[in-house]
Amino acid sequence: MSMVRLNPFSRRDFLLSAGAWAASTALPRVVFASTAGSARLVVVILRGALDGLAAVPPHGDRDYAGLHRELAIAAPGASDGALALDDTFGLHPSLRFLHERFLGGELLVFQATASPYRDRSHFDGQNVLENGLALPLGSADGWLNRAIGAMPARSAQHPERAVALSQNLPLILRGVSPVLSKSPSAAPNVDEDLLTRVADLYSQDDWFAARLSEAVQGERLSMEDRDMSTPRQDRPTAVDRLGAAARLAAALMRGADGPQVAVLEATGWDTHANQGAAKGPLAQRLAGLDNALRTLAEDLGPLWPQTAVLIVTEFGRTAAINGTRGTDHGTGGCAFLAGGAVRGGRVVADWPGLASNALLDRRDLRPTLDLRSIFKAVLGDHLRIDAAALTSHVFPNSQGARPLQGLIRA
Repeated sequence: MSMVRLNPFSRRDFLLSAGAWAASTALPRVVFASTAGSARLVVVILRGALDGLAAVPPHGDRDYAGLHRELAIAAPGASDGALALDDTFGLHPSLRFLHERFLGGELLVFQATASPYRDRSHFDGQNVLENGLALPLGSADGWLNRAIGAMPARSAQHPERAVALSQNLPLILRGVSPVLSKSPSAAPNVDEDLLTRVADLYSQDDWFAARLSEAVQGERLSMEDRDMSTPRQDRPTAVDRLGAAARLAAALMRGADGPQVAVLEATGWDTHANQGAAKGPLAQRLAGLDNALRTLAEDLGPLWPQTAVLIVTEFGRTAAINGTRGTDHGTGGCAFLAGGAVRGGRVVADWPGLASNALLDRRDLRPTLDLRSIFKAVLGDHLRIDAAALTSHVFPNSQGARPLQGLIRA
């Protein structure tokens, strides 16, 4: 296990008036795409900007504890401490399955990574994450749809390469490749994008953003208990829904002529207020994510050795805790690549440090790794997409983001 150094390159009334509270109970959305070949790829998008300094705490950085303060995760061996990766980094204690995969050589952890986007708007950040460009506008299709189009065609009998189980097809899979879309029966009344837009309106106002985040988190928790027609023990929680989505993904991928690529979305990572550390709202969500990934691996069964699971978010969060015990929109963050097809057991980071003069704009972890370098590596080495097509078509004008080497088992 080693770190790889790279070259730098009234609460309810408020939500009702915003028109966004209904979106806070959105089901995790699963998108499936089928391509030729035996390799399986699952892309998990964590919408809302995961705090990478909590998920992958740099406990060995002397400035970490002073910036993150009560949100900092203690070093391995301490009470509620991180799960050890190396002398610098650990995993949040809720990520036990991912830690098992790391020890088993099936997890790569990326730190100080980001898309080319730098302006800290959820909506625009997600656009850049999914369109594969350097700017939020300029393309109506997504990089994964373009990648699927670069692979061998399916039979004329089954031309559709993607099916979305969601209210709206996510940008990452929009494009000319044939797509089927089905809405889940328990779809929310308001799309999650509305909540994102409302949050973006106030993203530069840390006080208001924190209150919005706190209200949304409260509504999410209370709405899980609001349907009194269902016994408490039978009511689905956010963790249940995410696990069910993973289970459905695995079932469909294992079916005859089943999809080989899946996109799963999970919301609720915008932790402006009361984020918590080893315990609390963020810890609960990380545990839900971890359990869903365990479910995915177990249910994929014999497909797991040929599967890669890419877990990404639109950007990281501030290095310093804010005044409401949370973190605000940042830049550099973390990503994960798990699966039996992954040559793991390593942290991949060119760590810039958290000293004041090392931070981007003196507030954010400075990114040193372009997410597109990870995407290209997975698409090229795992799905066997031509390198020229990746640079010219899938990720246009991305010559500076060279694919990483050695992420996928030969």
